[in-house]
Amino acid sequence: MVTLAEVAQHAGVSASTVSYVLSGKRSISANTRQRVERSIRELGYHPNAGARALASSRSNIIALMVPLRTDMYVPVMMEIAIAVATAARTHGYDVLLLTGEEGPDAVRRVAGSGLADGMILMDVELDDERLPLLRATDQPSVLIGLPADTTGLTCVDLDFRATGALCVEHLAKQGHQDIAVIGEAPAVYERHTGFAERTLDGLRSRSRELGVRLLHRPCDGGYDAMAVTLARILDERPGTTGIIVQNESAVEPLLALLRQQGRAVPEDVSVVAICPDQVATQASVRLTSVALPAQEMGRHAVEHLVAKFEGRGSDEVVLIAPELTVRGSTGPAPARP
Repeated sequence: MVTLAEVAQHAGVSASTVSYVLSGKRSISANTRQRVERSIRELGYHPNAGARALASSRSNIIALMVPLRTDMYVPVMMEIAIAVATAARTHGYDVLLLTGEEGPDAVRRVAGSGLADGMILMDVELDDERLPLLRATDQPSVLIGLPADTTGLTCVDLDFRATGALCVEHLAKQGHQDIAVIGEAPAVYERHTGFAERTLDGLRSRSRELGVRLLHRPCDGGYDAMAVTLARILDERPGTTGIIVQNESAVEPLLALLRQQGRAVPEDVSVVAICPDQVATQASVRLTSVALPAQEMGRHAVEHLVAKFEGRGSDEVVLIAPELTVRGSTGPAPARP
């Protein structure tokens, strides 16, 4: 590895001058700075991360807390994580990924150890147990998700309440009066996970306003669980003609079961999904959907955190407006016999 002393010798300056160029702590003439920077490039020098952190009291690392639970659709979580990492690099930061379900202990460890300059938290619950500790620390943070109380927090998320309302509106305009919602796994609602609860709130509120009958049933995903859930829905509401799915693992099993039962999509049953575009477009029927804006959420979260690092950020809630893309899975409600 190239050392700082070797850079200094190559540039014809002292080691302290190279250090000052790297840290920016002292004014260096433009000519000298250019010589040092040229030597750094030619020799391929990379400052030692530990020494740089000690010198600047900064690690240039962002901690990203992503509890990877079996009841969540991991590809979506990782798509957001990749978006965070990509955006962080454009600002000169690396990302430390924390995937355990440690809750407050993880916040305490990061805040107390100097591992990272700030934190981004995902999988936010309405009454998230990490938040009291987060509010008590001086470390900058951003949530990708929305708790019940956003006081003193910066939050970025899709407007899931508006998302639910938009899905109901689309089906209601097509004449559907009996709509079923196939939701996330039961454990997601038991934890009061913010995105799921807010979607359900939007679905129910808009259904009441439009006079639409709505039935919500959680589902673990997978073929067997979907078969039981669909049978239950059609037993309770045999007149169901519209289905809204907020569970990526249930999409293909649902479409397969409808085919087996001789129910054509969209002639007999219309289906709307809340899912990534890739899931919607690669399904056996191209699905009308509201996309999850992973790239936008990741970028906004990083930009707000970097603004806090630079002393220009403020606590605020950023909700991304949902966009519904109509594809081949929705159409007019069938005429009632």
